[in-house]
Amino acid sequence: EALQPDTPPILFAPQLAELEQIAVGDEVRLATTEQGTDARAFRVAGIYEPTPDPSRLGQVPRSVRLHLPDLLEMTRPPDVPAGAEYVSSVNVALADPKDADQFARDVNARLPGVIALPSGEAAGSAGPFRVLERFHLAIAVVTIIAATVFLLGLSIMLVDERRETVGVLRLIGLPVRRILAQILLEGLLVAGVGAVFGLILAVLSEQLINQFFQWRYDTPLVFVRITRDIALTCVTIAVPLGASATVVASWAL
Repeated sequence: EALQPDTPPILFAPQLAELEQIAVGDEVRLATTEQGTDARAFRVAGIYEPTPDPSRLGQVPRSVRLHLPDLLEMTRPPDVPAGAEYVSSVNVALADPKDADQFARDVNARLPGVIALPSGEAAGSAGPFRVLERFHLAIAVVTIIAATVFLLGLSIMLVDERRETVGVLRLIGLPVRRILAQILLEGLLVAGVGAVFGLILAVLSEQLINQFFQWRYDTPLVFVRITRDIALTCVTIAVPLGASATVVASWAL
């Protein structure tokens, strides 16, 4: 059957298109009832990738995207005139996302009864991720403390093996401050090399982790992202801790 020129277009999610064996240019009929009595014809104009949503991880997205007038025409109750549909929420994209907080305050002040929130604080989405963020922070703190204790114990063992070398340096007249300065420089060098190695390993693993989980859950969601701020934070924590552990372990000499 040939499509009518005025057949409205529709977009399909790739998972739904693959499941139903639908290709671009096909005609599909959508209905709001199980009987399909009010089915309307649409032309598949393309395949779109739904916006990744962490709260729906593991769920196969079976969704389509219509033009708003077509969607309202299908879902409007019979007793509601056109243009009087109920709207529960509206998304607003700002030219500068940094103005989101100020924009929300202005809307709340000028429109009583309307609640404006930045997308990061939207009800029902921020709560679980804030808990997850705090959980990750707690794990990071415990990991750093445990790693510091392990590093200190390893440094004490290494320093104990160098007692004879330090004794020789003291006998030939080197002051304690000079020896500790040399040990501090060694600790900074080792900690710096270790931090750089860790960052390189993280960057190399980033793509592998993302590709595996994106394949596993069939989603474009990014699971791991190594940013400049994260790299600077890691170096800022790792280098001083490594050097400090070396100096503290060597103080007994």
